[in-house]
Amino acid sequence: MKININRCLIALLPVMLAGCAVPGSHLSTSDKNLVPVSADNQSDNISDVVNLYPISAQTVSSYQTKERLTPQSNPDLDLKIANYQYKVGIGDILNITIWDHPELTIPAGSYRSASEAGNWVHADGTIFYPYIGVVQVAGKTVGEIRVDLAERLAKYIESPQVDVNVAAFRSKKTYVTGEVSKPGQQAITNIPLTLLDAINRSGGLSENADWRNVTLTRNGVEEHVSLYGLMQKGDLTQNKLLQPGDIIHVPRNDGQKVFVMGEVNEPKLLRIDRAGMTLTEALSSSGGINELSADATGVFVIRISDNKSERMADVYQLNVKDASALVVGTEFDLQPYDIVYVTAAPISRWNRVLRQFLPTITGFNDLSEGVLRIRNWP
Repeated sequence: MKININRCLIALLPVMLAGCAVPGSHLSTSDKNLVPVSADNQSDNISDVVNLYPISAQTVSSYQTKERLTPQSNPDLDLKIANYQYKVGIGDILNITIWDHPELTIPAGSYRSASEAGNWVHADGTIFYPYIGVVQVAGKTVGEIRVDLAERLAKYIESPQVDVNVAAFRSKKTYVTGEVSKPGQQAITNIPLTLLDAINRSGGLSENADWRNVTLTRNGVEEHVSLYGLMQKGDLTQNKLLQPGDIIHVPRNDGQKVFVMGEVNEPKLLRIDRAGMTLTEALSSSGGINELSADATGVFVIRISDNKSERMADVYQLNVKDASALVVGTEFDLQPYDIVYVTAAPISRWNRVLRQFLPTITGFNDLSEGVLRIRNWP
């Protein structure tokens, strides 16, 4: 009799559920406009657009997408610094001295600095000097200006001894923006200014700086520079000689994050620090895999593909059933927006299914026993 009642209740379950208010949200797709799949990609199976790669001691090195930085010199930069000469520009202030002719030299005095008493380079690139008049100086080195002044003054002064230097550098600037202590402009002077010098003059990097993805923009062309390689690994090829108008931008590390999900003790979002993050570090920061429910053979890294026209994602699998395989994980560098996912063991998935059924079965039993008590009630 009890078995027949249970069968009747199971048969009536859809009818009862249809008339009941089901808790929680639900999105129905039956009344929505279904956009047809294009002819070029008719498969709706995600497995067709995902590649799987095993992570092992033999293959882990081939998965490194970033170049391994090593200490090395930069002879090209050294040559540019050795041949560097500053050229005077509009807005600079020149200090010109004619020896033994104080009447031609404007004294600075006790209340005026050299920049205040010097010769301002006008918007047309010229200065005015006594006797010789207008002199074109923009685009010339101080040595070239010295020779020009001496030749023109020789008509009025016998063997003039001329000295020229820049009292104030105001014409040429570079800009440092982003995550540095003091962002702003940096003047280019007669001392060569390198990228590392500009960062140091700006007070160094802030706590949230992403020093792996610094950009140097020159004439509208953007170049990526790794301050990590320069400052941490000694790769001097990352250093550049700056030119007027260069823009150095140090981004925030907000985008430097990975997601650890699945059968770990503490699923969380992790931020990649300046030294980077490996797969083993991510697992450790999340409390490690759950030894009771995780499938140790299924530690996956899901990475968005660079070429989405061919595939949606690349999946890398690490088998840590033998715990020594975690050493291999220390050689696998994570990238921003990687998803580290640890799958559940088959028995764990089956137990979850049972936990979903048990309340329903218990409810049926309680309901059937109640019906029997009513029928047997005198």
